[in-house]
Amino acid sequence: LPAVLRQVAGVAEHGGLWVGPQLMRRLMQGLAVRNTEVAEPALDMLSQRERQVAEAAARGSTNKEIARVMGITERTVKAHLSAAYEKLGVRDRMQLSLLVNGVEDSTHLPLKIPA
Repeated sequence: LPAVLRQVAGVAEHGGLWVGPQLMRRLMQGLAVRNTEVAEPALDMLSQRERQVAEAAARGSTNKEIARVMGITERTVKAHLSAAYEKLGVRDRMQLSLLVNGVEDSTHLPLKIPA
């Protein structure tokens, strides 16, 4: 509980909106069902594995589920997601899901804020 509260506070301090994992997953699954035929051109800059991981994450799969299905470690999943975030200029899973599912135009994504 204290770790979750610190996470919520950190997100709020940076102007974000904290959403619980179950709700986030339901949102992403709803987006994926709604947009099964969308092919975002920005995804072409990802490697095949990065794209597979990004698409699975955008459908609401957890890192553990992605690792199990793809036969890779969770650490490798995280590495592929980090690379995809960097290449696509997104900050988190929600932005990734919006982009992959064609809800947000990749040409208008905000630039990452330097740390």
